[in-house]
Amino acid sequence: MRRLTLAEVEDARWGHGDSGLLFITDRCPVGCAHCSVDSRPDSPRITDFALFEEIVSGLALSQLSMVGISGGEPFVERRALQHAVRALRAVDKDVVVYTSGVWANTASPPNWIQQVIQQCGAIFLSTDSFHQAEISDERFMNAARAIAAHDVPIFVQVVEVDGLADRTESLLTAALGPTWSTMAEINIVEPLPYGRAEGMFTPGPRRRGSSFGTCPVAKAPVVRYDGVVTGCCNESVLLGGGPAWLRRKIGSAPELTEALGDFRNSPLLQIITRVGVGELAHHPRAGDVGDREFNSICGACWLAVKRLADDPQDGLLTAMAAMAAMGKESAL
Repeated sequence: MRRLTLAEVEDARWGHGDSGLLFITDRCPVGCAHCSVDSRPDSPRITDFALFEEIVSGLALSQLSMVGISGGEPFVERRALQHAVRALRAVDKDVVVYTSGVWANTASPPNWIQQVIQQCGAIFLSTDSFHQAEISDERFMNAARAIAAHDVPIFVQVVEVDGLADRTESLLTAALGPTWSTMAEINIVEPLPYGRAEGMFTPGPRRRGSSFGTCPVAKAPVVRYDGVVTGCCNESVLLGGGPAWLRRKIGSAPELTEALGDFRNSPLLQIITRVGVGELAHHPRAGDVGDREFNSICGACWLAVKRLADDPQDGLLTAMAAMAAMGKESAL
């Protein structure tokens, strides 16, 4: 079983078409105020397991080398999580699970949870002031110890507020001892103003579209349990925001592999991920992308996608993508 470092996970996530995310459920019992997908205890979950099996089969057949599994809280979907991890590992995909650790209400979790942990290359375990409102320090430490007991690397994902990174180090020391850094890494993440967190965090300053560079999240497609596939891992796109071109609806494994291949080979997404959104302003049909101002790269990206929408007959777009793939950024 290959164990992953945080750097290896990031390399796979930001390598074009190397990784994807399986969004296994909308449901989560924690209810954090900063949730970027508005997951709740009564949110939708899998109802069509035959479709879910097709989705997992499509991921197994894809070119992806690593599949992350998130939600919601993945561990509320026992049958689906066990099936997905088992099927993906059977074809030697690296599997990374994102969890709040809500399942660790005892020092020794149920056997099925331990079996899932054993098959993971790494696990992202979240903690911050929002999670702590519902998940005690004891539960977090139980989760960390349960994961470490199987020699699975832990990446503690923290939305940094009020010096919580320092407090996280103290929790890891209490849970795993003074050598915790041999078993865990702390990963500081930016808060996302989507879902339930919309309006909670201040948007960034407005910038001209021409100033935006590459967007790494456009390299990582997302597949939801209901067959919605997105060309990037922006939660708001998954929830229906942005241009429709960034979303597909599939019903079978072949349709999923086709959709993933289309996004991987898209000239538009290749330009966005390799040379930058601002470069699309050089295209005659997207000149206003460079002149207008946006709060985030997403706004500039969405306008560019609406203007260009990956026309297979657009020779200029194809040429720009080919030059980007060759590393000739200066020629654009």
